[in-house]
Amino acid sequence: MQLRRIQVLPMLCLALLLPRCQEDRTESEAGAGLDPTPTLVLETTKGRIVIEMDREKAPLTVANIVRHVEIGFYDSLTFYRVKSGFMIQAGSFTADLRRRSSSAKPILNEADNGLSNRRGTVAMARTEYIHSAETDFFINLVDNYKLDYGVYPDGWGYAVFGRVIEGMDVVDAIAAVPVRPRRPTFEALPVEPIVITRAYLIDEEPAS
Repeated sequence: MQLRRIQVLPMLCLALLLPRCQEDRTESEAGAGLDPTPTLVLETTKGRIVIEMDREKAPLTVANIVRHVEIGFYDSLTFYRVKSGFMIQAGSFTADLRRRSSSAKPILNEADNGLSNRRGTVAMARTEYIHSAETDFFINLVDNYKLDYGVYPDGWGYAVFGRVIEGMDVVDAIAAVPVRPRRPTFEALPVEPIVITRAYLIDEEPAS
């Protein structure tokens, strides 16, 4: 079962790949000196979820999340894909199922960072293209080792960039909400909208 954004991206040509890699490398280097474990808070209609991100293991992914949080991108988005015993996903749709798009480029897949898709970890969703993650993320409800780098069929899998350090009871409460299938776009949509009312960072100070 593929964890994806609901959008198929065209393959990037080699002429565009090098500039993007150079840009990604610059972003990674720009993270030097910042808090290596910035904290993300998701205030939801089910409660508060606190996520510790790993800037050292997933610098490009964390930079991407931070950038979107700082402009309020995730505020009022909903967990639109909830699969009990698997994961909950958000990052694209509002409660009335309007898509919120980002102008940011897809990020390079950092799944080869040694972090595993264990219960409570947070990873980026993507299409079938390896380097296509943008804004969608998911929280693992169980140990999903099958999504890991080197295990997933395409060899890459899904990049973990953080873990829930507070609010797994909220995550489980979201997972328990009944869903109604609305294929093909919404295959596991909660009957009750689960909204991220606010997403923000705390303790985002330069490291001494």
